[in-house]
This record gives sequence, structure tokens and C-alpha cells, in this order.
Amino acid sequence: MFLLDDHEIVRRGLHDVFSGADDIQVVGEAGTAAGALARIPVIRPDVAILDVRLPDGSGLEVCREIRTRLADVKCLVLTSYADDEARSGAIAAGASAYVLKAVRAEELLATVRAVAAGRSLIEPEATARGPERPRDAAPQESHGKDDGADGGDDRLASLTEQERRILELIGEGLTNRLIGERLHLAEKTVKNYVSSLLAKLGMQRRSQAAAYVARIQAGRR
Repeated sequence: MFLLDDHEIVRRGLHDVFSGADDIQVVGEAGTAAGALARIPVIRPDVAILDVRLPDGSGLEVCREIRTRLADVKCLVLTSYADDEARSGAIAAGASAYVLKAVRAEELLATVRAVAAGRSLIEPEATARGPERPRDAAPQESHGKDDGADGGDDRLASLTEQERRILELIGEGLTNRLIGERLHLAEKTVKNYVSSLLAKLGMQRRSQAAAYVARIQAGRR
């Protein structure tokens, strides 16, 4: 088990939680994204618990990098923020679980064990079904092709070039703030773009867009 959180008191609390479990051992910790990315590849823990907001970046970026380089290291996002933006980012980054810090110790232990065993506990309905269609929308004909798998989805064609770029970054797990930094836009401007592209795609939640991008990328492989 590896712990990433910029608050020492939180890391100490997690140490206390896991110290009573015979089958879980904390083998490393860090308070920054850079520290985690330097230590996790060396230690290669079974599970890494990652905070979202860090002084030098995001735990979601750490998750995406670790999952790309070390597929055997499972990631659990532990955060205080119950927002769709962070949750969809965790899905896109490859996290196995998304847990709020208000979780009970017993529940956290059970989640860690499940993640270590290879189970994915993060919004399985979003990744399995793909984006939901609004209830009052009529089904679209696929003409024998997987919807959006070859980039021919009419909904994609309705997006502006900037909206497409932002959609791709949502698929990478970036938050509005990080997208703004990447594209040199104000966070509020990014939020407006996200609202617009979700409406054009017939979606209500950011997590649906992240799952949609994942389906398109899977169809191109």
C-alpha cells in the first residue's frame, strides 16, 4: 500500500487504519505528485491511495501515469470532493475506486482489499453501458457501425474544434482548472465549453463524456 496525500495528519490517520489489518502493509508515502511518481515505480505497491488535489498537480495525473507505466499497480482515489468532474477524471485515469474521506474505516479496508484483488468499484454502470441517452430522446440508427467508434458519430461533428479539444482532455482525466492551464483559458470559460459540448452530445454528466471518449478510443484500436 502506498499513500499519497499532502496532509501529514491524513497519512498518519491512514497508517492507523491499516495498522490493525494483518493483510495490508503501508510500504511508502508521499506528499506531492512528484514524490509519488518517483517512489511508486521503485516500490511497486499492489495499491496506491491517491488524493486528488496536490500542491504540485493532481492525483488523477499520478493515477494516469502510474496506470500507463505499471498496469499491476491498482489506484484508489481518496478525496473530500464529491463532484462529477473529479469522479469522471478518476474513471478516465484508470482508477479502480473513488472514495470520499468521510468513509468508515471498515469500508475503506474492504475497498482496498477488493481493489487489490483486481475488482473495479468505480461507476461500473458508466463504463459498461457507455453514455446514457436522455429519456425523451429517440434512438439513433447505427447503420451497422458502433456508435462513434470510427469518429463518424454525428454528435462529434456538431462540436467546434475547441470543444473537441476539451472533450479529449476530459477523456484524459483533466479537471476544468487543468484544462484551462493546458489551453490558456479561464476556468469559467472551460466550464461553459463543457456545458455546451455535453448538451450537444446529449449528455448530462461529465462522467458520461469520459466514458464516451474511452469507447471511441477503444473502437479505434
